[in-house]
Amino acid sequence: MFDLKQFQKMQKEMQGRIETMQREMENQTVEATSGGGVVRVIANGAQQIVEIEIKPEAVDPEDVEMLEDLITAAVNSAMEKSKELMQKEMGKIAGGIKLPGLF
Repeated sequence: MFDLKQFQKMQKEMQGRIETMQREMENQTVEATSGGGVVRVIANGAQQIVEIEIKPEAVDPEDVEMLEDLITAAVNSAMEKSKELMQKEMGKIAGGIKLPGLF
């Protein structure tokens, strides 16, 4: 028989673990580069960009579009890595259960 109180207790515990994990994810970082490392982006597990480094050799006043492309590529890669990190951590909490809409 379905025990609603037990289900609510489990739901509350999982929510607490998710909130704790989300706070912890702000301290975990991933790094992505583009252009052979001339652009480096660091994002945290909460999908926030925390640092962008651009080496001087990436800056060509005659080709600003190239620098924009390098930054875009590095940011997109960092965000993808951050999402993968979040999904991995969520998988630990959910025990392999897919939680649609969370991440």
